[in-house]
Amino acid sequence: MKMLIAIDGSEFSQEALSSVIARPWNAGTEVKVLHVVEPPSLLIGREMGANDPEFEMVWKALREQAKDLVEKAATRLRAAGFQIATELVEGDPKSQILDAAKEWHADMIVLGSHGWSGLKRFLMGSVSEGVVRHAHCSVEIVRKAQ
Repeated sequence: MKMLIAIDGSEFSQEALSSVIARPWNAGTEVKVLHVVEPPSLLIGREMGANDPEFEMVWKALREQAKDLVEKAATRLRAAGFQIATELVEGDPKSQILDAAKEWHADMIVLGSHGWSGLKRFLMGSVSEGVVRHAHCSVEIVRKAQ
């Protein structure tokens, strides 16, 4: 089995990671840990700092934090006996998760749910909902324990 776990550093994605680790899986289950970093052009307008040295320094620091996040998740999964691959990409999270799963031929995508509803979900969008609607494979959305 090939399982893609999309993480974002939130408590929700940590819950998804813990859920996968806690359950028994077939020997040889491969896991790819994916983190999507939204590029500055998606976060702010280009005219608001795309060439600013301080902004570039912050962007570099964010990418380093993302690498650390992916490596920590991979270390936890390796310790639990999984075969691990990692990937750090830039772009729209929903699109990048779907693309990575399809290219890697994942059998399952696992991600955490932020649990947003109503107007907040409408305004913020829902990565998990978009992945469920458009994935080529099974998708498991893990909710944070209450």
